[in-house]
Amino acid sequence: MYGPLILLAALLPFTSAQLDAYAKKAGLKYFGAATDSPGQRERAGLEASYEQYDAILRDGNEFGSTTPTNGQKWLFTEPEQGVFNFTEGDIVTSIAQEQGLIQRCHALVWHSQLAPWVEAASADWTPETLSAVIVAHVTNVMEHYRGRCYAWDVVNEALDEDGGYCDSIFYRVLGADFIKLAFRTAAVVEPGVKLYYNYYNIEKPSPKSDGVLRIVRMLQEDGIKIDGVGFQGHFVASRPPTLDEQIAAIDAYGALGVEVAYTELDVRQTTPVNETSLEWQANAYADAVGACVQAKACIGVTIWDFYDPFSWVPYTFPGEDAALLWFEDFAKHPAYDAIIDALKNGTASPCKRKKRRRAQMAARRAKLQ
Repeated sequence: MYGPLILLAALLPFTSAQLDAYAKKAGLKYFGAATDSPGQRERAGLEASYEQYDAILRDGNEFGSTTPTNGQKWLFTEPEQGVFNFTEGDIVTSIAQEQGLIQRCHALVWHSQLAPWVEAASADWTPETLSAVIVAHVTNVMEHYRGRCYAWDVVNEALDEDGGYCDSIFYRVLGADFIKLAFRTAAVVEPGVKLYYNYYNIEKPSPKSDGVLRIVRMLQEDGIKIDGVGFQGHFVASRPPTLDEQIAAIDAYGALGVEVAYTELDVRQTTPVNETSLEWQANAYADAVGACVQAKACIGVTIWDFYDPFSWVPYTFPGEDAALLWFEDFAKHPAYDAIIDALKNGTASPCKRKKRRRAQMAARRAKLQ
């Protein structure tokens, strides 16, 4: 599919499975990958299972954690009011349990991938009835997965780009109190689990990032438990946030006493990909992982699946693809070694790391000549 670029990847020095192993050596709690159940893959028109895929996912040196990409979202867990179905989420959870992986659980309250019955009744919700629905949903889902989640993304994507609240059914009926209600309920159901607010485009200082800081303060001022902020990290290879911007953003949340994790990291490229876009992608991944290693508050990295054919990117952004670390034929992207380099040398200066990256890419080019 990617022509000479697959050859480039195949010519790279063999690197054994080691992402999570090096992450732990660097002081992180985990390096993980999200995954979907075979049923989700079939609905997306993808092959249900690949032996190589499953072997990589289940290699404890490669990945120390996982997240159900879709199976725990409201659309699947409560498709009808009061009718709960945990089949999809349980498949991924069983993998985590069997392999001893940390599981990040995702996501309890989100206006997207929401069960249609919630929106269909929107004209009739009152603050009291919708509050009861949120409490019932959070309670039932968390109780089902009790003891099996390191963290829950309690609320997902509640802001617009300007930092104001987005026009969701939850905000229209309850205002910002829906966030308080979700976190307060989650803390009661399972006090020992980490509770996160999760979003994209907050990985550098910006009005949107300021809005998330406001949410953290709002919860803390009301005495409501919040333990972490998730950086989704859905980056574009040609214009990612810089290393320094990401460190500054992590430090801002850390100053409020919450931890930070990259929860859905991927770096998409315009297709067809080329040597330049692969280098941009490698640098973007290295900066994200390097920022997590350098910033005290950052505890781990999760990539949003690891295998290009299972990525959400080409379905959402036509003309963009190859956002993960393994090509279709399971050759690794150059970004894989860039991440290893960042985990080994994440405390090096940005200038030195860029010089190393340029030298590595030059060596790879020489292999093709």
